[in-house]
Amino acid sequence: MFKIVVCVKQVPDTAGGVKFKPDGTLDRSAMLSIMNPDDKAGLEAALRIKDQDPENVHVTLLTMGLPKADDILREGIAMGADDGVLVTDRVLGGADTWATSCTIAGALKNMDYDLIITGRQAIDGDTAQVGPQISEHLGIPVISYARELKVNFDEHTVEVKRMFDDGYQIVKAKLPALVTALSELNEPRYMRPGRIFDAIDHPELVTVWGRANLDVDDKDIGKKGSPTVIAKASDKVAKGKGVKVTPESPEEAVDYITKVLDEKHVI
Repeated sequence: MFKIVVCVKQVPDTAGGVKFKPDGTLDRSAMLSIMNPDDKAGLEAALRIKDQDPENVHVTLLTMGLPKADDILREGIAMGADDGVLVTDRVLGGADTWATSCTIAGALKNMDYDLIITGRQAIDGDTAQVGPQISEHLGIPVISYARELKVNFDEHTVEVKRMFDDGYQIVKAKLPALVTALSELNEPRYMRPGRIFDAIDHPELVTVWGRANLDVDDKDIGKKGSPTVIAKASDKVAKGKGVKVTPESPEEAVDYITKVLDEKHVI
């Protein structure tokens, strides 16, 4: 059995604005929640691998969060995942990227996997740190910024097309490995009616783990295990001043714009 674990996160729906607590952390209870877009693309990638051999590929979802994060696991199961694991415990609250990656890696150490897929980053943090940190904790290769993803079952390898601002790379790695997915990786499928009922009617499809189920040190979890300190949080970032140019002719303006776009590898 080829086993894929997809790490997903329940994030605030930022389209409706965000709210903060006095300490600068997000007030998640006051906002609607969705599955993180990059994670959803990662799930779709796993499901497409499963489509190649449904009987021999098993997809498990893994998330860390409040008890209500069960909702996105059920959503993922309705899309086609086989089951899910919810890691939730009061002592895990307030975790930064380090504590989060330590916690998730602590759960993965007690799971079987050939391939781990995470989103590149979460829309409530935009750090892109958790996926690579998980791979470091587990001592496995990481390939980030996946725009295309293929698995060779015979060779037990994964091949990824990594996207950058100025081009792409094709990278191949022996499994087990971790891949971080871009939201542009694919178009996630819709939940299927029959599987929606299955996800709701079968609570046993989601296993709940607490602190006791994690292979991780106490010093690396929760707010106490988080070295990051939030200095300021805001839902709107002020834009810096632009560059004002006064060309003497249309030709000079075209030359200037072309030069800037070329320097930024846009053209």
